[in-house]
Amino acid sequence: MLHATIKDVAKRAGVSLKTVSRVINREASVREDTREKVERAIEALGYRPNLSARSLRAAHSYAIGLVYDNPNAHYVISMQNGVLSACRERGFGLQIHPCDSTSPKLAEELCALVRRSRLAGLVLAPPMSEQPQLIATLKAHDICFVRILAARTDPADGSPCVWVDDRDAAYAITEHLIQLGHTRIGFLWGEPHHRSSPERYQGYADALKDYGLPLNKKLILPGRYAFDDGFRGARKLLALKEPPTAIFGSNDEIAAGVLAAARSAGLDVPWDLSIAGFEDNPFSKQAWPALTTARQSTAEIGRHAALRLMAELQQDGSAPDTANEGFVPELVVRGSTAPPRKG
Repeated sequence: MLHATIKDVAKRAGVSLKTVSRVINREASVREDTREKVERAIEALGYRPNLSARSLRAAHSYAIGLVYDNPNAHYVISMQNGVLSACRERGFGLQIHPCDSTSPKLAEELCALVRRSRLAGLVLAPPMSEQPQLIATLKAHDICFVRILAARTDPADGSPCVWVDDRDAAYAITEHLIQLGHTRIGFLWGEPHHRSSPERYQGYADALKDYGLPLNKKLILPGRYAFDDGFRGARKLLALKEPPTAIFGSNDEIAAGVLAAARSAGLDVPWDLSIAGFEDNPFSKQAWPALTTARQSTAEIGRHAALRLMAELQQDGSAPDTANEGFVPELVVRGSTAPPRKG
C-alpha cells in the first residue's frame, strides 16, 4: 500500500500545498476551519510527515537538542521526558547531548553539534545555561536556544529562558525548620558552579536572618549533589561539640546521605535530627521516614523550555507564548522533620 503524500492531503482538503505545510508546522496564521479541514484529511489518509526529508528540503530544521551535564539520573530522565513530550506534541525530533560543562571546547562542541545534526535550536540545562561565554558564542553563531535558570530573574542579555525560583523554595524549607523550633540548622552545599547551589544557600541564609538567627559557618559545609557528600557532611556536623538539630541538604541525594549518617550514628529521625532535601526525587518518598523537600516539576520545566524554544523558532512572529516562564518549587512536609527533642 502506497503511503499518502502531502499532495494527496492538499487534494482531499481542497487547499494548496503551502497551506498543508502551514498546518503541519502549526503556524498560527491558518484559519481554524481550514486547519480542521486539513487535519481531517491527514487523519483520513493516515498521512505522516517525513521529518528527515522535510529538514533537508526546508530552510530550517525540525529537530532540537537537549544539552545537559548533571549527575542526578532522576533529574536527567525527567528533563528528557518533559522536552520529548513537547517535541511529540509539535512534531519535532529530539537529540540528547550529555556533555562536560567544564570543557574549554564546549562552545565549539555545541556549534559543531548544531551544524552536523541540523538542529533548529538547543535547550540548555544548568550549568551550561549559566555560562556567559558560552551564551555569547552561541549568539555569535546565530544559534537559537532557551536557557533553564535556577534564579527568579530574566537574563540581562534578553535571551529566552525558563527560570526556577530555588531561593524562595529554600527559604520556605528553612522557615519550616525554624518554625518547628530548630535554631541550629546545618546546610550542605551542592556543586558551587551550579547556580542552584548559591541560590539555595541564599534562601537558607535569608530565612535565618529574617528570624533573627545567627549564620554559624561551622554548620555550613561545601560539597556536591551526591549521596556520599551528604553522608560525609552529616558525619562532620554531627561530630561537632554542639551539633545541629536539623540539616538541610541542597538536594534529595544529599539528604538521603544525611539520613544514612544519622542512622549509622544511632539517631532517631526526626526526633534527634530533622532532615530536609530539595527536588522531590522518587527516593525522597521511598526513604524511611520520607523526606521533607521542595517539589520541583523537572519534566514540566523541560516541556515549557522546549515550547519556549519552538515559539522562538516561528518565523512569522505569531507565537502566542513568547514570555519567559517561571516555576517555584513547592514545600512538601513529610516525616523526616519534627520539633527538636526537648533537653
